[in-house]
Order: sequence, then structure tokens, then C-alpha cells
Amino acid sequence: MRGGAQSHLMRCEDGAYFVVKFQNNPQGVRILANELLATRLAARMGLPTPRAEVVGVPQELIADTEDLVMQLGRGRAPCKPGRQFGSRYPGSPADTSVFDFLPDAAYEEVENIAEFAGMLAFDKWTCNTNGRQAIFFRSGEERKYRVQMIDNGFCFNASEWNFPDAPLRGIYMRHRVYAGVTSIESFDPWLSRIESRIGEEALDEIQSEIPPEWYDDDADALEQLLEHLWRRRFLVRELLVSTWKSTAQPFLNWK
Repeated sequence: MRGGAQSHLMRCEDGAYFVVKFQNNPQGVRILANELLATRLAARMGLPTPRAEVVGVPQELIADTEDLVMQLGRGRAPCKPGRQFGSRYPGSPADTSVFDFLPDAAYEEVENIAEFAGMLAFDKWTCNTNGRQAIFFRSGEERKYRVQMIDNGFCFNASEWNFPDAPLRGIYMRHRVYAGVTSIESFDPWLSRIESRIGEEALDEIQSEIPPEWYDDDADALEQLLEHLWRRRFLVRELLVSTWKSTAQPFLNWK
């Protein structure tokens, strides 16, 4: 698959396809922890994210599969066996059309386009230092597209696990997806979920699912990350207003 983490599309034992990120990907092992934590939190907010799982990849499969390698500088290395992060592919590659880009006119055919506003609130909360990544898909004879929000590895500033906020971080490249944003109240459904629905118990539950090898067994660093994230809940409104006031003006209908 494309991208800096050099993910691989794999069919798992349940017959489902997953985009799998390996522990020895070029972006660092914490990317896997970020993916599981962020995807679980976004799902609890009701945002359209793929199913996320811990995927076990045995040494025997890697040894028998020439393509299961990481390109590292001028050389390459086999993917590391063990527990990896898996993001559910939307259906089967044979019968589901998946796009990471749509022409401008096609955005009117995305039935859950309003979810981009909710995802921006989420990306501000988690300080996603990458632009928002998304895929669009439809199956069979369906006319409408659906969007899924993918690739949360750069939430929490990737491997740095800090929060260097900036107005345009987390923005999707096509600003027309925010056409429904007319004021800060447009974000209210998702802001209220960040501020009141995501409790400390939810963070603890998700923390328990993250394999320790994904954060080098540094439990204190993970605890500090979660504590900082918890304290940021009420900062999101201010961050969204800063985005509105930025020179890029991504919210064309916010007057």
C-alpha cells in the first residue's frame, strides 16, 4: 500500500482484508499504538472509521512471502513478526471500489460528508500533525459514496507524543467538505462527545488493548499521553476558532 508506513493489504483467517502496519515500519513502532488508540476513540465518537484489530503475523508467513519486506534506505528488511495493527479494508478488493481522491463534483455524492467536521474536531483534540486522510468507497451498483477516516498514525504528533498545535493541522485538503460548517455550533455534536462521552474509564479500557511492544514497554509515557489528552478536551473549541481565523479560511460558509 502507498504511504510512509509501508502497509500491506492482507487477508486474515476470518476472510476479511486488513491494511496492516508492521512494528518495524519506517515511521516507528509508536505509530501502531497511535492507530489503535485514535481509531478506538474516533469510533466511540460515532465517526466513520474502519474496524481496528491487533493482527498476528507469524514468522513462517513472512519467510514464505517475498513481498513482506520494508524498504529501508538503500536496502530492505523482512517485516517483523508478531502483533501488528490492522485496519479493516471496506469489503473485498474484487468487488468494492475504493478511492483516496474524488473530483470536486463527486463530493455531492458522498452521503456522510458532514462527518469531516466531526473528524476535524477529533484531529484538533488529538493533535494530528498530518493532513486528514480519508477513503471513499461504494460497492456493486451503489451510486452514493461513503467516506471512512483512515491513517491516524500522526495523531499525538506521531512518535513524539506531544501536542504542538497549529491552525491548519488535521485539515482535509479539499475544503469543500466543510461547506456545512457555518459557526462553532456546527461542531457541537462532536464537541459534546469529546467533552462528556469520552471518560477516563474509556481511555483506560483502550490503553489495556495496546500491546506493550508498540510503545517499548514504557507505560509511564503512555500514561502521560493519556493524561494530557484528557486535559485537552475543553481546548478543542478554541483550536477550531483558530482554524477559522487562519489565512487559509477553510470554512467558506462561516461568517
